[in-house]
Amino acid sequence: MMNKIWLLFFIVCAMACSSKKEERTEEKMFVVNIVPEEKKLQEYLRYHQQVWPEVEAGFKKAGYRKITLYRYEHLLVMKIVVPAGADLQQMGKTAEAYSPRCAEWNHVMSAYQAGVPGTRQGETWVEAVPFYEFKNE
Repeated sequence: MMNKIWLLFFIVCAMACSSKKEERTEEKMFVVNIVPEEKKLQEYLRYHQQVWPEVEAGFKKAGYRKITLYRYEHLLVMKIVVPAGADLQQMGKTAEAYSPRCAEWNHVMSAYQAGVPGTRQGETWVEAVPFYEFKNE
């Protein structure tokens, strides 16, 4: 009987140790405008059909879990999923430092981006903060 209890104990411990803990993440939303020229918009969209592999490797290295871009006309919305409490500035620096191509990508993309109304001079992507949420749980 004691052997069965020990066996059961070890099985439960092994299962608890092997189960992967779910990482807490959070979503962040950012907005930017593309320079209001149709040619620029089309070029920007073409770049994003084949994002350079070094750029996505930099995202992985920095710890981004998911990045999704949405658009309406020249307005872009970016949703990122990152570890809860992540330092976004540090993540951006880590991603850009991964490869010279990452910094080059950011430089090329910045030529297409313009801030939304209310941004400061030279500011492009700005965080959109949530103010309402509906959940049906």
